[in-house]
Amino acid sequence: MASLVDELVSVLTEEEKLYRALLECAEKKTQILINADVPALEQLTAVEQEKSDELLSLGNKQVQLLNDIKMVLGKKEETMTVTTLIGYLTSQPEVQEKLSTARNNLLDAATKVQQKNQQNEVLLKQAIELAEFDITLFKSLRQAPETANYNNGCMEILGHGYYQICNSKRPLLTYFLKRNKKFFFQFKGVFSAY
Repeated sequence: MASLVDELVSVLTEEEKLYRALLECAEKKTQILINADVPALEQLTAVEQEKSDELLSLGNKQVQLLNDIKMVLGKKEETMTVTTLIGYLTSQPEVQEKLSTARNNLLDAATKVQQKNQQNEVLLKQAIELAEFDITLFKSLRQAPETANYNNGCMEILGHGYYQICNSKRPLLTYFLKRNKKFFFQFKGVFSAY
């Protein structure tokens, strides 16, 4: 059984390393989302998928090892978890400590990844809301009637279905596009893809 426990510790350690790599990816993703760098996001998502696939494989190996240990211990009816196994190893404090440390490190790394992913989820939702707002704004501008030429500083027709909404000091749309120039070009690229 000692070799099974050693192998389990090794699997838990490998899982922790993968979670640490995913944490690194999640931290990079935060900056990528802030910069609205779609190509970098696609590349990072592919890397995350590879790491997730490896985690799934290690998770399956962990379950198999726990089932094997359960059989060796003669606990066929019981669900075996790492925590349960740690409880059974009271007569082997060194092995118990090693397994406990591996489990705690894994849980710590997984928790940090989960927290960072929740932060990134908030950023993504905000980006989607901004994109939906922009789409609505651009649709409403395209659908404005061409007779809507107020020339009172309110709306000017620029031709080809483009309009400029103005206030008395500065064109709002032009200001918006200058401020969000990077996003606008990405938005334009998304439209051309459909």
